[in-house]
Amino acid sequence: MSQYDTYQTSLTGRYCSPAMSQLFSQRSRHSTWRKLWFFLAKSQKELGIETITADALAEMEAHLTVTDADFDTARIEEKKRRHDVMAHVHAYSAVAPSAAGIIHYGATSCFVTDNTELILMRDALDILLSRIAKLLNNLIKFAMKWKAEPTLSWTHLQAAQLQSVGKRASQWAQDLMFDLENIEQVRENLKFRGAQGTTGTQASFLEIFGGDSAKCDELNKLLCQKAGFKDCYPVSSQTYSRKIDLMVANAVAGLGSTAQKICGDIRLLANWKEIEEPFETSQIGSSAMAYKRNPMRCERICSLSRALLSKPLNFANTFADQWLMFLLADAILLGMDNVTDGLVVYPQRIRSRVQEELPFMITESIIMKLVAKGESRQEAHEQIRVLSHEAGYAVKHEGKPNDLVSRIKNTEFFKPVWDELDDMLRAELYMGRSVEIVERFCGGGGIVEEKLKRYKSSVENLATAQLAV
Repeated sequence: MSQYDTYQTSLTGRYCSPAMSQLFSQRSRHSTWRKLWFFLAKSQKELGIETITADALAEMEAHLTVTDADFDTARIEEKKRRHDVMAHVHAYSAVAPSAAGIIHYGATSCFVTDNTELILMRDALDILLSRIAKLLNNLIKFAMKWKAEPTLSWTHLQAAQLQSVGKRASQWAQDLMFDLENIEQVRENLKFRGAQGTTGTQASFLEIFGGDSAKCDELNKLLCQKAGFKDCYPVSSQTYSRKIDLMVANAVAGLGSTAQKICGDIRLLANWKEIEEPFETSQIGSSAMAYKRNPMRCERICSLSRALLSKPLNFANTFADQWLMFLLADAILLGMDNVTDGLVVYPQRIRSRVQEELPFMITESIIMKLVAKGESRQEAHEQIRVLSHEAGYAVKHEGKPNDLVSRIKNTEFFKPVWDELDDMLRAELYMGRSVEIVERFCGGGGIVEEKLKRYKSSVENLATAQLAV
């Protein structure tokens, strides 16, 4: 593979997909310039410009892909002319001599540079959407598999009311679907710059068409059809509005916050030995501490996410980091695909941890039952509070197991519910509507499945990402 076939950074070398790396390569970029010059000449010919011959168009079409030899020619031309676009105009003319006099006719540099950015941006968004769909598919399968497995919830990083393993995953899926919808929206609204001239007035094209304003509009319609866009932005300067870049950046950067949240959760769960990312049989967690199973995939994703989240701050002022934004998002999604497709759940460990906290979880139900039997709600609350703190002291200061239920069974005040206590210690009673929520959101015919219908072929054809070391 040539140096011109992939965009060269540490991201592309280690983390990104070939599709995204090649999209932003020099060959892809400058070949797109040639396609735009060809589209322009062909459209001008269709609108009556007789100086553009069939031979010129045939030669242009035969050399739409920039070769290594073309890059060598362009390098020599740029050194001489100090202008990258004109260097490639001359390189294109060298292989399409019949078109040498009409390549770039009426255009400014931003005709190729800015329209190319919009094409690459559009295609990059399509790659991201397919990968998000694959990741969502992983998560809803996982959520449905574990929809009824009770697990501890956490508020303020303190054990809270139970939910299910699948319910937690459905929350991850919902956050990711928000990103999918935001990116779909900017993708749907993305338009073309078209042929606008040096300052966006189309003066050069108005002159070419002898003052026929309708042909200027028709030119842009033809260009949009050839480039695959629905329309051009109604107003442009030499460039299209950089506000577009900021809107796209904000949507794509949202992936960073979602990925960081999900991977942060997985890292905490791995610490508690409940759920962990894939860990290969020969993988080494630490060079010194052989027992360790460091969550290196999630750590990497969190680092990439921080970098992605920083991009919109720069996009308000410059467009220079556009390529890196998509490369970062691509790398994050590949990592997330790999992690979510191989998540490992330890149900016995989860159940053990649930049982450690479950006595505290049932206290509200005990209060409700006592009130139903005629006891004071406030007195019941106080009795439970005292015993709970005593049990908590034994756990934290004496290293003993949680004995709250035994304390309740030995306290006369709670005698009305003694016979019911053992049956109350079933975790599935305290998950609320977790199973129903997962089924409605992630199950067959659910919200996510409906959303993914348009991405069915992408999900089926994308293999699970295999990460570099």
